[in-house]
Amino acid sequence: MDFKALLAFLEELNQNNSKDWMDRHRSRYKALRHEFIRWLDGLDSELAQMDPDYYPTPGKRGINRINNNLMFHPNKPVYKDHFGAGLDKAPKTADFYIEIGLKGSFLAGGLWRPDPERLNRVRAAIDYDGEVLQAILQKPSFNKMFGSLYKDEMLQGMPKGYPANHPQADLLKQKTFAVVRNLPEEAIFSPDFEKKIFETYFEMLPFRRYLNKALSVAT
Repeated sequence: MDFKALLAFLEELNQNNSKDWMDRHRSRYKALRHEFIRWLDGLDSELAQMDPDYYPTPGKRGINRINNNLMFHPNKPVYKDHFGAGLDKAPKTADFYIEIGLKGSFLAGGLWRPDPERLNRVRAAIDYDGEVLQAILQKPSFNKMFGSLYKDEMLQGMPKGYPANHPQADLLKQKTFAVVRNLPEEAIFSPDFEKKIFETYFEMLPFRRYLNKALSVAT
């Protein structure tokens, strides 16, 4: 995958963010999108061989739309400034996410502001064995790669039904359960970029499996 060509296209798109410009350069966009999908297909195939529980996710299904959703975010530009995709993407689970963009590239995974039903399931799991999730987050190699959970909105007080002195109070107040590994631009041009993706995937896997196990349990 020619990531320099991809970023050059995104830079031009960002400076000329309109449907007219995109229509004039659509063949170039389609060629880059096709190449990105082929690259994702390669990752998908390799991860399926490495992880027996991997959920096959062809690039065409994993890739995100480049159009912003202007119905819900009318003030955003017409097009995004990045290419993103989810892998190991079983329906309504914590998938593994890759983003290559102008404001930075990163690898991430987990649950971004899950709906109340899924959030309640994760909180019920934390109430039951939150020390397991805590141990995953505090593992030195995990902490070194991701730091803490992604900082997002939190409840000021405890969710209904949980005591204020709960040993995992800070986790129960979370609204997002995700981790991120930010990548310097040179990393995506490096010959070992895919190696970084695989090591990130497997370091994150116990965290995502904890969340997905929680989601599989009815409340």
